[in-house]
Amino acid sequence: MRMFRGCLLVCFSLSVLVISETRAQEENNASLYLEAYTDEFQNAFFEALKQKSIENYDKAINLFLECKKLDETKNVVDFQLADCYLSNKQFVLAQASALVAINSDPDNYWYLNKLVEVMDKQFSSIKSLENEIPMDHQQLTENLVLILFKQKKYEEAKSILKEMRSSQFKDTYMRKISDSLKQNIGTDISLDEKTIEKSEDPMEIYKRELEILLDENDVISLINTSEAALEEYPNQPFFYYSKGVALNSSGNPKEAIMVLEMGLDLILEDLEMENKFYKELANGYSLIGNSSKANMYLSKIKSGL
Repeated sequence: MRMFRGCLLVCFSLSVLVISETRAQEENNASLYLEAYTDEFQNAFFEALKQKSIENYDKAINLFLECKKLDETKNVVDFQLADCYLSNKQFVLAQASALVAINSDPDNYWYLNKLVEVMDKQFSSIKSLENEIPMDHQQLTENLVLILFKQKKYEEAKSILKEMRSSQFKDTYMRKISDSLKQNIGTDISLDEKTIEKSEDPMEIYKRELEILLDENDVISLINTSEAALEEYPNQPFFYYSKGVALNSSGNPKEAIMVLEMGLDLILEDLEMENKFYKELANGYSLIGNSSKANMYLSKIKSGL
């Protein structure tokens, strides 16, 4: 009888061990699946950005649509689709994607800016979409005023301000619009009499802004500005570096590493920039606990710079 009980105990222990190992294996497999899934999305997304940068819009669109199938929650994909459709002169599709993006994230200045750009290309006003976007959302309306003011569409911006509740922002921009309209009165000067100044290079403006934000360690503004800069200039390594620094600082080292490695491939004979990338990559790999990779990039840093 005692031997029988002993056998039962051994069998029970073995069954518990097998179940535990099986469960652990299942959890491990699930983790690997999710990691592979994430990699699949990221690979498709960055390949789409690459195709977009070389103006291969059809292929970029197909890849972004693949990203949508993998993860419908990423509204940045809708933003990228809107931009590609716009460049491909598919205005209806561009408008639809831009609407999805801004409705998913009404606070996002660049999503709204893209929607305004799409409407401008169709010779239409953003006001025609007031029933399709949350015009009662304060940050959205403030962003819209900023965009329209920047485009010198003073009357349109003014009409939106009138519908907003009282605030310092409203008072400030009502005054700015009034001053701008006064300056435009009686300025009937022929082009021959004007001194046409060469406009400053927008890329240099982005660089200066990012350098200031890096010094101030303004992480949120750094991410937003670097993303905007990369939209316009996807082949500039410094913009990838700025975004990588911001992502590391915001606790997203895995994404930072991907961005930095993409930018590193674009560097041409700039040892100082290479060193910056190596240091930040070493920082990223240290943050995820990969000391061998971190040491590898530290060893690549060239002294004397």
